[in-house]
Amino acid sequence: MIYYDRLNWRKTVLSFRGTCLPKVAPRILLLVLIAAVIQATYESGKHWESMRKFAGLDPTSHAVLGSLLGFMIVFRMNASNSRFWEGRSHWGQLINSSRNLGRIGIEYTTGGTELAELISGYVICLRRALQGDHDTIEADRFLPDAVCRDAEHFSNRPVAVSAAVSGWIGKYHQLGQLDSQMVRLMEGELSRMIDSQGGCEKILKTPLPFVFVAMLKQLILVYLTTLPIAVCARIGWWTPVLVAIVSLGLCGMEEACVEIENPFELDDNCLDMDAYTTTIARDLGQMVSRKNRLAAGGEYGDRR
Repeated sequence: MIYYDRLNWRKTVLSFRGTCLPKVAPRILLLVLIAAVIQATYESGKHWESMRKFAGLDPTSHAVLGSLLGFMIVFRMNASNSRFWEGRSHWGQLINSSRNLGRIGIEYTTGGTELAELISGYVICLRRALQGDHDTIEADRFLPDAVCRDAEHFSNRPVAVSAAVSGWIGKYHQLGQLDSQMVRLMEGELSRMIDSQGGCEKILKTPLPFVFVAMLKQLILVYLTTLPIAVCARIGWWTPVLVAIVSLGLCGMEEACVEIENPFELDDNCLDMDAYTTTIARDLGQMVSRKNRLAAGGEYGDRR
């Protein structure tokens, strides 16, 4: 994810990284070339009348297709943005539930460090799974060897780690350090984390219907390749320039929708899940450090 100053108009409008330009430039160049060929054909006069009769286009009727295309792109953008925001909401819930789950376990048990590491390992495994890496690499530094070996028998590694967290809760309940109410609270937070995992997996494994996506791309192609026929008689050699600008708008918006449709990838405009997992591990680690400091130096009230 690119963090930017929303008030800095100049820097934003002149940006190249994170924009759609690198991906749509080849398409725009091809469409401009087609427009230049059509304009040259019109200027030469050869075969132009037969082309015009075959296409049957004029600027007014061509604008009808443009209006329809505009509505479809708005729908596409809303659908992609909804998926992006839903993914961010799920990770917000993961952060909140991780803090709550860790806070209770760290404060009321002697095994808070182990719990903090299990939760950190869980969110790292989840991030990697959403990005297509189904292993416990990166999480190894937090997870015990027994949990890593157990996870190898799971096709979904985060599920194995969540089971280890639930096992930790059961262990300290049996030791008498967690009462039944605390167990219900902690299992509730863990369930919300797993619900958020399921929501992320739903986004990942349910793309927009192919029939709609394909039709939108086809209509954009038809509109942009026929646009020069509709306007070449009126604006002359400005036609390739107009096609370039309109192509940038339509192809760029469509490409932006494609990029944020799956917010868990590594593209510049996808969610910064590295930062989210780092936030969780940092906060849990600081909770553990706080308890250790208090255990070593007494309560806050003892300090002058």
